[in-house]
Amino acid sequence: MAFAPMGPDASFFEVLDQHRAFLLADLRRGGEESPRGGTRPASSSEVLAAIENIIQDIIASLARKEAPAFSIDNRSSWENIKFEDSVGLQMVSHRTTRKIKSDSPKSVQNFALILKILSMIYKLVQSNTYATKRDIYYTDSQLFGNQTIVDNIINDISCLLKVPRRSLHILSTSKGLIAGNLSYIEEDGTRVNCTGCSTAVAVPSNIQGLRNLITDAKFLLIVEKDATFQRLLDDNFCSKMSPCIMVTGKGVPDLNTRLLVKKLWDLFHIPVFALVDADPHGIEIMCIYKYGSMSMSFEAHNLTVPAIRWLGLLPSDIKRLNIPKNTLIPLTKRDQMKLDSILKRPYVTCQPFWRKEMEIMVDSKMKAEIQALTFISSDYLSKVYLPNKLKFGGWI
Repeated sequence: MAFAPMGPDASFFEVLDQHRAFLLADLRRGGEESPRGGTRPASSSEVLAAIENIIQDIIASLARKEAPAFSIDNRSSWENIKFEDSVGLQMVSHRTTRKIKSDSPKSVQNFALILKILSMIYKLVQSNTYATKRDIYYTDSQLFGNQTIVDNIINDISCLLKVPRRSLHILSTSKGLIAGNLSYIEEDGTRVNCTGCSTAVAVPSNIQGLRNLITDAKFLLIVEKDATFQRLLDDNFCSKMSPCIMVTGKGVPDLNTRLLVKKLWDLFHIPVFALVDADPHGIEIMCIYKYGSMSMSFEAHNLTVPAIRWLGLLPSDIKRLNIPKNTLIPLTKRDQMKLDSILKRPYVTCQPFWRKEMEIMVDSKMKAEIQALTFISSDYLSKVYLPNKLKFGGWI
């Protein structure tokens, strides 16, 4: 399928093509990625049966004059998490659990809220309708208190039933954006063409329902911040680097943005790069895309893309490009704690180049935003920095 406009000549993409060949060879050596744990898509009848089993267990407990309780995997402890380079962070098979008891003052409200949302999910699945997390919250905002409580309970239920959230017929409201060489058909039949970089398209709310995805892209660029993404759009980066795709989760990515990046990787196996600030928060966001998070580790196989490479902004770039000190920002105590936390994580041991970059940040006690590159020139990022990195393999 031909997409306009034309980008650089074929020689520009030689190193990128070599990198893609390496990624494909790596996939063949390890066998095509397939879920070996975590959650898997579940049919409506399976979800209904799983909820019915939970209710039957509650009735059985009451019949024995025992207080019912939910036993949910503990997703806040590193003891329950293991790391696999090909998958990322995932839950161990023999994991500790936490009890949500109906007779405990500390957890009785949480127990009741789980039951309420389970009943709502049952109705959604039974009627083959969908709702957003926001919809669920507004059914009784006073009862739920705030959106975060609803979000956490939905994740708990997904973990409890061992099914991905989309199988619960609960959708997230997408905040991410996508632009570049991509077209697809949404579940309702709407045709979407992302080509043309003057505007971006909102990431769909039902990634599972996408079909007929078509792209000629040579690479996918994940951009941490919306401001940087918009600047690249204004500079016609997608046109100049065509064919390519750009995605932003506008900071910490929502579930749909992560699902979309994963889907694009699974379908096309094109190189995926991350452009983030040279600070602990940016590195953390890149790690979420690449290796996942502790809280969603039960669904790692559906969300992580370990093939992601760090394109920039690298701490070593700051010195290499002579970015002046007055554009740098001192690390706060919170930054230092975050950096120490990341350096202790299991996946850093298999990323010596990442460790080296983070140690540069530790030693300098300074961080930099991507916008620091504008000191060199206003369009340095799109005209020089990114093209050179992509052409000559400046990623780690």
